[in-house]
Amino acid sequence: MTYIAKPKLHHPSLTKNAVGYTRRDYEGKVSTLCAGCGHDSISAAIVQACWQLDIAPHRVAKLSGIGCSSKTPDYFLGASHGFNTVHGRMPSVLTGANLANRELLYLGISGDGDSASIGLGQFAHAMRRGVRMVYIVENNGVYGLTKGQFSATADKGSVAKKGATNKDTAIDLVSLALQLGASYVARSFSGDKAQLVPLIEGAIRHGGAAFIDVVSPCVAFNNHPGSTRSYDYVREHNEAVNRIDFMELAPEQTASGDEDLILVPQADGTRMRLRRVQADYDPTNRIAAMQQVQALAAAGEIATGLLYLDPQARDLHQSLGTVAKPLNQLDEAELCPGAAVLAQINTSLR
Repeated sequence: MTYIAKPKLHHPSLTKNAVGYTRRDYEGKVSTLCAGCGHDSISAAIVQACWQLDIAPHRVAKLSGIGCSSKTPDYFLGASHGFNTVHGRMPSVLTGANLANRELLYLGISGDGDSASIGLGQFAHAMRRGVRMVYIVENNGVYGLTKGQFSATADKGSVAKKGATNKDTAIDLVSLALQLGASYVARSFSGDKAQLVPLIEGAIRHGGAAFIDVVSPCVAFNNHPGSTRSYDYVREHNEAVNRIDFMELAPEQTASGDEDLILVPQADGTRMRLRRVQADYDPTNRIAAMQQVQALAAAGEIATGLLYLDPQARDLHQSLGTVAKPLNQLDEAELCPGAAVLAQINTSLR
């Protein structure tokens, strides 16, 4: 296969962020996905979010499994750490990496086949354990690499490109994430960059398990009439529960006269600003979020936006009580403090 390399030289007039990088510095290799694939739009949104947040690329670790979606980390953040795992096993490898080095920002990129089928158990435990990560599922409802069979997230009654009708009930990863304890849950559409970029920013800033399900139409096998994952269908049935952006924490921003504006504190000290589209929607109510997702699904609509956020989220390190220093930086004396300390630990467990 022939790869086209991007030029390493950048125009000197390109805008740099606070850490001295241009947006081009957050890109990766040239994509080999189908032209028009929604996954490429998600890659572009990740690039934009990391650039806007002034994140140095070497601070990021990106991990993936197997599938079209799991190829995409090669197309963004080329200077970051990366690991391509086996099918469905990205969450456990990411968990181990996170436990070893908590200083990195972890992006887990997966697909509906990778997470909703062979990796469903891995997905469940990453969510319930509160692993601090941004878990993005690029959801197209088909197995693109094996020529378009229905995946586990394909809606019941949807029609394949060759005319077959899906008879199985779909797995809704958003509903599962809410039930399993994820503390940041969102859904977006690859064709809605204005919504997707701030959702990714919020997930990166979040202090726990952040999950984003992104409907990403497959232009080769699932972008036709009868598909519920096509560009036209999602645009016609997209029901945004809120619009979001961010603002820095400052004294003059402690009050607002706008009843439709909710300020939610973030783990890094900033605040997420939620502009309500539906006056009665509360993104901090987990049960209400589950009801909202199910109600819209029953009406044939796709709920998008920030569906749930727990401002007091705890991550796996807090639950386990690990030391603040990354485990991979501990020396021998810290790892093996001696028989007296071991005796104290054993006594405390009796």
